[in-house]
Amino acid sequence: MGVRRTVPVALDVDSDDAVLLEDTVDTFLWSAQSVVDHAFKGEYVTTNKTTLDDETYDDIREQTDGFNGGLVQAARNKAAEACKSVVARWKNGKKASKPTFTSPHVVYDKRTATFYDEYVSLATTDGRIEADYILPDEDSDTPHSEYLFSDEYETTGAELHYRDGDWVLHIHCKMEVVSDTSEQPTPENGTVLGVDLGVNNLAVTSTGTFWTGDEFDHWRHEYEKRRGSLQQCGTRWAHQNIQSVGRKEEGRFKLLMHRISNELVAEARENECTVIAFEDLTGIRERTGASWGHKWAFDRLYDYVEYKAEEYAITVEQVDPENTSRRCSNCGFTHPDNRDGEEFECLKCGYENHADYNAAKNIGLRYLRRNQTGGDGGAPLGVRLNSGMLNVNGGYSPATVSGQNGSPR
Repeated sequence: MGVRRTVPVALDVDSDDAVLLEDTVDTFLWSAQSVVDHAFKGEYVTTNKTTLDDETYDDIREQTDGFNGGLVQAARNKAAEACKSVVARWKNGKKASKPTFTSPHVVYDKRTATFYDEYVSLATTDGRIEADYILPDEDSDTPHSEYLFSDEYETTGAELHYRDGDWVLHIHCKMEVVSDTSEQPTPENGTVLGVDLGVNNLAVTSTGTFWTGDEFDHWRHEYEKRRGSLQQCGTRWAHQNIQSVGRKEEGRFKLLMHRISNELVAEARENECTVIAFEDLTGIRERTGASWGHKWAFDRLYDYVEYKAEEYAITVEQVDPENTSRRCSNCGFTHPDNRDGEEFECLKCGYENHADYNAAKNIGLRYLRRNQTGGDGGAPLGVRLNSGMLNVNGGYSPATVSGQNGSPR
């Protein structure tokens, strides 16, 4: 099993090299867009990387004056993945348009980047440049010391990002871990932790743990007020400070999502879950009335949980969220009037509970039913509650382990 981490490292880039990198970014994005445009030309969207490589590689190299072959292939991979995402949305009945690449970045692998202890060598449109790392204090406990400079982790590649004059290399690290299966629950004895995401409560699990959105909303409004005050000034100083406020805001919210993701994975481990099931994040703004800030938080939380859970052999999945907030997790009756804000009361059986908690249980049940194989074919047995377990049919079994009582069923 591989454990993956991404470490952002600021780069010290001189003015001449910055011009080369900017040209490389533009060429990379143009190359990726060219592949997408070609993929969408036919009656069907082409998503196969080999086919796209055969049909576009030579033309792109010719039109870009021999752009680095490895970067051309990285752009092709980026384009192919974007096309696959569009096709997947169409198959699920979702709207999606042809991808466009505007965010300034370049994808590097071991052929196009060489990583050293204090600097990196990067391929550009005109040979290679070297850029020094801007690192924190050597004595501080940072991801740089824990992953980037650890003998246990291998550097596999990176993404170079450019924003507001700053160059940041997001370096990918990987460590191979041999799991001790004697300490991990087997799939036959596995359980699912359902997770519902929302605005008032950022996350709620089927074990009855709530992470409210109060702190997130408080700071989101605070940063909005600060930006609003600065925008009224209209000065260059104010503009620069708006950018600074944005960086502080993102940093604060990343720390918050790291904390929640750590606690969520710990919740799964404590309850011996082998799967964490989220609702599909596609269209979550329309379903929940969330802001773009909340959508960013949901995406970030999912990504953090996914890579942190991997270390403990816990799978993280998304399921179709349709009617999970309207369905009764007790009897299965589904009706829009079952839910009233944060209150849930089934019109058929009278079951009452917090609406987000009820939805979290339904998300776990949806994963069970989607993966039901019959017999003991490896499908998890139930959705974990703090007070027991729900089986695939919604049947409830109380906990047999002491200390797991008192959570709302």
